[in-house]
Amino acid sequence: MTTATRRLRPDAVLVQAVIAGALSFAHLHDLAAAAGQSGWKAWAYPVSVDLLLVAAWRRLRAGRDRSSWTWFAIALAASLGANVATAGLLNLHQVPAWLRILVAGWPALAFLGGTLLVHAPTPDAAAPMDDEPAAEVEMHRTDTPDEPSQAPIRAPELTPAPPKPPGTAVPPALLDHARTIADAHRNSTGQPITAEALTARLGLPAPTCQEIAAQLQLT
Repeated sequence: MTTATRRLRPDAVLVQAVIAGALSFAHLHDLAAAAGQSGWKAWAYPVSVDLLLVAAWRRLRAGRDRSSWTWFAIALAASLGANVATAGLLNLHQVPAWLRILVAGWPALAFLGGTLLVHAPTPDAAAPMDDEPAAEVEMHRTDTPDEPSQAPIRAPELTPAPPKPPGTAVPPALLDHARTIADAHRNSTGQPITAEALTARLGLPAPTCQEIAAQLQLT
């Protein structure tokens, strides 16, 4: 019983909304009837204005949209204008021509606004579509085995050059003897002795003769 009582208890805000909606509905009907729209057409005008107002408000709740603000302002101006006009500021028995034109052109304007609001993309629905290409690119990067890795490139390590093997030790006396032979050859021929000629004169192993020629700077 307690739960049922809470559900049936009227809400003050809801009651106030119903009363305000009914008054606005009646004012729009009276203005449309005064502007020459009789019968069911006068009752259709309040429905058209309120539906456009609700549709624009729902679009605004879904996300920011400039067109929704425009149509919300148009519907609010039509509803508020009808309420103010029927408050005694306008003679409903002699409605001006410009007001008759506005009332007659309202159905086409409301149809255009409702169509644009219904077919306009929702910001929340468009957001995941923008993320799909990024997700596909990420999957392609992950699943492609041939793509080079993004690891930092290290500089190649330089290996030290192998040490130069030590030369053949040459006794100082042998080196002086080879120098004497080279000097004698220079004095007799006027040209320095070659390494091949010195090797032939000394009659020693090739490594020893090469070391002697190197120390004497012979070519």
